[in-house]
Amino acid sequence: MTLAIFDLDDTLIDGNSPSLWTAHLADLGWLDRDSFVPREQELVAQYAELQISLEDYFAFSLQPLVGRTPAEVDYIAGPFVEEVIEPLIHSDAMRCVARHRAAGERILIISATPSFLVRAIAERLGIEDVLGTDLELQHGHYSGHISGIPTAREGKIQRLAQWLEAEGETLVGAHFYSDSRNDLPLLCHVEHPHAVNPDPALRAHAAQQGWEILDWH
Repeated sequence: MTLAIFDLDDTLIDGNSPSLWTAHLADLGWLDRDSFVPREQELVAQYAELQISLEDYFAFSLQPLVGRTPAEVDYIAGPFVEEVIEPLIHSDAMRCVARHRAAGERILIISATPSFLVRAIAERLGIEDVLGTDLELQHGHYSGHISGIPTAREGKIQRLAQWLEAEGETLVGAHFYSDSRNDLPLLCHVEHPHAVNPDPALRAHAAQQGWEILDWH
């Protein structure tokens, strides 16, 4: 089955869900807004500019989850998606997803965002297949570390290859939609790359390569 693969943050939605989640945790009193939120924003910017790794970002941003159970976190993730994320879903993105689905293609979200958030958002979007960055559990509680290969940069190709083998799928004819230069490895790996609301580096590369450039609202 042909795949239509989508990045999540700043692609399907108008925003960065980990940063929005951080602000939400501040609202709930899980972290100190004045000290934590500005530092999280600095790290997001550094990651976008390829200055730090995803592991560097998560070493800081996952601190509020340390010692909490998945059930405890999932309990607040659902309302977060409904209240904060749902209004940010691009209508153009949902029309694109609908077109691929109508064509009989399989929809997959692949994102560097923690898996529990990707799953919660994908459920709201009506998408079943997801790949996110898995978080380590110790004795049933989040440790603050990631588990396995993060779904970021070249790691997206590795995790996708594992998923393809497990699902009996291939990348023949596959589409991939993303906004970020961080996804250039996977964009260059599929037959049909699409740059969505691209950052300057990706826009320049897409224009040079003749890729489709989309502006979603």
